[in-house]
Amino acid sequence: MKKQRAFLKWAGGKFGLVEDIQRHLPDANELVEPFVGAGSIFLNTDYERYILADINPDLINLYNLLKTEPDRYIEEARRWFIPENNRKEAYLDVRKQFNGTSDTFYRSLAFLYMNRFGFNGLCRYNKKGGFNVPFGSYKKPYFPEKELEFFAEKAKKAEFICTGYEESFAKASQGSVVYCDPPYAPLSNTANFTSYAGNGFTLDDQAKLADIAEKTAGERGIPVLISNHDTILTRRLYHGAKLSVVKVKRTISRNGAGRNKVDELLALFNTKSVKQVDSE
Repeated sequence: MKKQRAFLKWAGGKFGLVEDIQRHLPDANELVEPFVGAGSIFLNTDYERYILADINPDLINLYNLLKTEPDRYIEEARRWFIPENNRKEAYLDVRKQFNGTSDTFYRSLAFLYMNRFGFNGLCRYNKKGGFNVPFGSYKKPYFPEKELEFFAEKAKKAEFICTGYEESFAKASQGSVVYCDPPYAPLSNTANFTSYAGNGFTLDDQAKLADIAEKTAGERGIPVLISNHDTILTRRLYHGAKLSVVKVKRTISRNGAGRNKVDELLALFNTKSVKQVDSE
């Protein structure tokens, strides 16, 4: 079966690791994702039900609109993908309007437009909550119509909620499996972590997430799979899980000369978890 791409570009998206993650997800009736992002795992798995969460209200509002009014949303979104809108001035005008309105439908249309016309598909807000990604200068941004249609159809099986990871775990029940794709842990204590600093996901959060995962598996009998950089820190955090190293390399630095390629660690907390490392 051909892998299905998300309609949003997404930093740290899991499209390239779909098969590895599929292989490590236990059988269940329902998938719970506390960090759904662009939804690559949702789009490439086949559970009866999904609970998909994110702390970004713009993302969740867009997903809910696509679920409830797909035809209207796609038809309106298509109108934004025209040459006149592929100019810096037009982009900055949309960004300004986006930051000045609370209209959900407008914000959802602008969010997709800025994702495709903005720099590198980044999703970034300043401390005042204003979207601040610069213009991308692409020749002809792609309108992901087929991807939107696929997502809208699959969304019928999903509940999208804007909430933090702790609340998301509380939604899991017997028959669920939880997959967590948190913001990456830093590669070292001195690593430049600014690209993820804006979302406020701290080292304490990384540790708290690991603790909740272990308790969810051990005390509630609900398996949890977490993906992250393979570092000394993450191995310590996930010491109670079955660890697998995924050999798909990912480039994480924007500095072309000094790009590091880092292995991905998949940590499965299960009622039957064993402390071992598989290398694939």
